[in-house]
Amino acid sequence: MIIDILTLFPESFSYLNSSILKRAQESGILTINIIDIRTFSKDKHKKCDDYPFGGGAGMLMTPQPIYDAIKSVQKENSKIILPSPSGKTLSPSLAKELSKEEHLIFVCGHYEGIDQRIIDIFSPLEISIGDYVLTGGELSTMVIIDTLSRFVEGVISEESLAEESFSNDNLEYPQYTRPADFMGYKVPEVLLSGNHAEIAKWRKQQSEQKTLARRPDLIKGKK
Repeated sequence: MIIDILTLFPESFSYLNSSILKRAQESGILTINIIDIRTFSKDKHKKCDDYPFGGGAGMLMTPQPIYDAIKSVQKENSKIILPSPSGKTLSPSLAKELSKEEHLIFVCGHYEGIDQRIIDIFSPLEISIGDYVLTGGELSTMVIIDTLSRFVEGVISEESLAEESFSNDNLEYPQYTRPADFMGYKVPEVLLSGNHAEIAKWRKQQSEQKTLARRPDLIKGKK
């Protein structure tokens, strides 16, 4: 998968060069390119924002630099994504769908957002990561990439995907590692028993209890 990120702040994306995403890039599973929108500006000062028509607070990203930046990387198989509070809420099912794409282009808005004509021209998929507003699309883009990349074959094991939160409409069960006794807090005996059937039963019960206590809406959604 190739991911092109169009942004005014390329320095924001150091996280993508660490941990699992770094290994995925080193192995050739993912290719992530960070592209500075400012280099496409035809303004002599490389300005990429202006005051919105009709007035209002803040500045708006102008269409020309974004348009040219998109056209520089867009191919027939490209899917353009715009992180936006107005978009479809990010979910595991949406992440899985995106993980099957060959080429993703992320457009990171900033300030008060981007000129509506970019949306009208390219019809990007708008995605929200929650009911709140950030100062720009950079953080949202990283969240979306991190989420979808986990479903790209080879990035992480299928076993890890099968038993995590939301994989079966429940939250994940509690997990423990060494030592078995930490400051008087002991690992449940069943996890030390070696009885895989009982461990599976315990994990299922814990998962259901945790979901009922913290996210009963997930349970209601299954009815």
